[in-house]
Amino acid sequence: MKTIGMIGGMSWESTAVYYRVINRETQQRLGGVHSAPLLLWSFDFAEIDVLQSAAKWDEATARMVEVGRLLVRGGAELLIICCNTMHVMAAEVEKGAGVPLLHIATPLGAAIAAKNLRRVGVLGTKYTMKADFLRNPLARDHDISIIAPEEDDARETHRIIYEELARGCFLASSREYFRRAIARLKERGAEGVILGCTELPLLIAPEDADIPLFDTAELHALAAVDMALA
Repeated sequence: MKTIGMIGGMSWESTAVYYRVINRETQQRLGGVHSAPLLLWSFDFAEIDVLQSAAKWDEATARMVEVGRLLVRGGAELLIICCNTMHVMAAEVEKGAGVPLLHIATPLGAAIAAKNLRRVGVLGTKYTMKADFLRNPLARDHDISIIAPEEDDARETHRIIYEELARGCFLASSREYFRRAIARLKERGAEGVILGCTELPLLIAPEDADIPLFDTAELHALAAVDMALA
């Protein structure tokens, strides 16, 4: 099994989910007391938050590339970024590190296409909802279009992620809010909804919607195991 390099800490809550899912799946596939060989770099998310808020994406990219190289020097044979938003610089990280990087859109697109859906909503940070790193690969590879929330829903979604979920706060009122936000996306034509922030599945469950929800963190982690065992 190849050694997986995990770029995490954005936030640590969802990185812990990646660690658990990867090791659980590895044990189920290989049996016994097997677990996954992996290396983890966990950022101090406060530092990344400052760079995002100040739109210092070049500096954030340089930090991510540096960490990718460190993981490869440590023995990583493939990389994953344990965060949706920071896939903005996925291509640069892969090129700089010199090993394959599993893009979060790859397993996501396959999962949506498997359900024969062509129009899905997305919930995530304001950066993820505006960026093309999910939109373009899904359109190119699967002819899937993405609907972003209306302005009020987008603003509140971003606030909950940064002020609550990234701080380990999971409120019933926020869960109810997301149920309504998902319903509004459905009214606008969404056949499913991408949980496009890796913290969102810690709050929202499949039973919170009557259309399919796509957990990017779990899909990404499971696909990392596929890649490591290939």
